[in-house]
Amino acid sequence: MSYEIVSPEGLRIDGRRPNEMRKLKCEVGLVQDADGSAIVEQGYTKVLVTIYGPHECKLKSQRNNEKAVICCSYKKASFSTGTRLKQLLSDSRSTEISVMIQNTFEAAVLLEKFPKSQIDINVQVLQGDGGERCVAINATTLALINAGIPMRDYVCACAATIYQDSPILDINYLEESCRGPLFMLAVMPKTEKIVQLQLDNRLHNDHLDKVVHQTIQGCKDIQILLDRKIKESTVEAAAAYDIKPKV
Repeated sequence: MSYEIVSPEGLRIDGRRPNEMRKLKCEVGLVQDADGSAIVEQGYTKVLVTIYGPHECKLKSQRNNEKAVICCSYKKASFSTGTRLKQLLSDSRSTEISVMIQNTFEAAVLLEKFPKSQIDINVQVLQGDGGERCVAINATTLALINAGIPMRDYVCACAATIYQDSPILDINYLEESCRGPLFMLAVMPKTEKIVQLQLDNRLHNDHLDKVVHQTIQGCKDIQILLDRKIKESTVEAAAAYDIKPKV
């Protein structure tokens, strides 16, 4: 499928400018029986993440005497998109994304604080309109912080493509359907350390620098919003116990 994703007036299909993010909304601590949880909505993509642990490893063969292990499950609700995927392809893709999220947070979580333990990350895509991998990573960051699990920094993810030699940030499902290069980056914003990079379809080398720059800036903008939500939730929790937090 190929069509014009940016109009002559410089507007995208959903009315955004090329470097404009979708509206982001998030909540934490909504799942009572989980150690941490978060829901992140980015445009019409909505992801729920629950965290269980650290707890004793379920399988002794997985136990690491020096650090915790992360187990991740990524599932996409059958009603999350307007199209039905073949079950085999869907399961294969979910397994691939589960491993990607696990690898991402193994680089960010201070696993050495919890030897012989296991941390479970459960990701559920409730509604999909593009960028599900990025929203899943952003929601996982919030859920881990909500669970009180120490990390080296926030991990924030953003994706971009190229259209007529210009970066298009935070693309939705229709823009993904154009089959252009899809560049996804997850970084620790303070240091700009890249902890995950994925590229779907080929990207010309001449476009790489500007796509990386735009995507990192998108990650930094997301970090500001996530940090604001954490501070708000901390103030609310402190108010419930009548204490004054340092935020």
